[in-house]
Amino acid sequence: MSFFETVTMAPPDAILGLTEAFKKDATPHKINLSVGVYKDENGETPIFDTVKKAEEALLKREKSKGYLPIDGSPEYNSAVQNMVFGKGHECLASGRVATAHTPGGTAALRVAADFLHSAFPAATIWTSDPTWPNHPGVFKAGGLPVKTYPYFDAATNTLDFPAMIGALKSIPPGDVVLLHGCCHNPTGVDPTPEQWKQILAVLQERDLLPLVDFAYQGLADGLSEDALGVRTLCVPGCEMLVASSFSKNFGLYNERVGALSVVAADAEGAQRVLSQIKATIRANYSNPPSHGGAIVSTILNDAGLTHEWESEVTAMRVRINGMRELFVKTLKEKGIDRDFSFICRQRGMFSFSGLNKDQVERLKKEFGIYVVGSGRINVAGMTRNNMDRLCEAIAAVLK
Repeated sequence: MSFFETVTMAPPDAILGLTEAFKKDATPHKINLSVGVYKDENGETPIFDTVKKAEEALLKREKSKGYLPIDGSPEYNSAVQNMVFGKGHECLASGRVATAHTPGGTAALRVAADFLHSAFPAATIWTSDPTWPNHPGVFKAGGLPVKTYPYFDAATNTLDFPAMIGALKSIPPGDVVLLHGCCHNPTGVDPTPEQWKQILAVLQERDLLPLVDFAYQGLADGLSEDALGVRTLCVPGCEMLVASSFSKNFGLYNERVGALSVVAADAEGAQRVLSQIKATIRANYSNPPSHGGAIVSTILNDAGLTHEWESEVTAMRVRINGMRELFVKTLKEKGIDRDFSFICRQRGMFSFSGLNKDQVERLKKEFGIYVVGSGRINVAGMTRNNMDRLCEAIAAVLK
């Protein structure tokens, strides 16, 4: 008897599976706009200069490879809190925030799912429609039922806020609402400051717990500007969870650096929740890896490195927004009548292009251009060198 004889092949991941196919594709001048990885003008995923400097400093001072605490180093967690909530914020001054270092933002989401399922077994989590394709899988694996609320108006390529807020008003009290802190994945469309205030009002009125996925801080309009949604929700007495990722804004993809922060009504509540999060972590990966978190805390706790790092993030953001403008301009030059100007108004690495599945499939088979089936494109994968070929291919599949 073979124990594994009945095990079937799992389908490839909707996004990472495309990267595997891309690597095997022999098409010359192929373009990968699927996986969410930043590329520079040369099509490379660079290592930040500040990351290299931090690593050199770590190499000189590191004296041990001993385990970190279950929730990671205090220096890292404090740096994360200041970055997310802002130094001196009421929630930090009152001690009602507790943070655990996790292996990437995905692990932060999974730890949150495990905690929520244990603490609130009757709760359902509600995600935007659409959302990051991995969200439902992560939450279901943690035992949470998943439902959706409307978010995107495909006809206007904008946030369908009336439908969103109307749906939030009907969610049962005690449920959890997943919100994207900025640079909504996959649409690139975020709420306005006023809309964030209305979201807060409904969450409070309905007794709903927000879980904010905050993976792209700094890539929309600025580090502080992009934290507006999180900080709007963080009024005195509020409670929420925030899953942070530093893959994009530090370029630390393979170091897997993230954090899960809990904001409770008071300091005592924060410590109670942290104790349960630590128990969840202990039964999962026991304690976090050190190196990536040490890079982040080294940069954020050194004024000179912080200033230089902020400049590097700004350069990323400017390049991404520049590619948005060049993409729209080049599409028009190729004779495409469809209005793609909405792409310039979207923010972050991703854009909902409006391309359908058939068009996406043609791009892959005929031109070696890889886009997620939903039509989501990674704008950060565009360069001045591949823009003409990309837009010519899109023009061909739209005719």
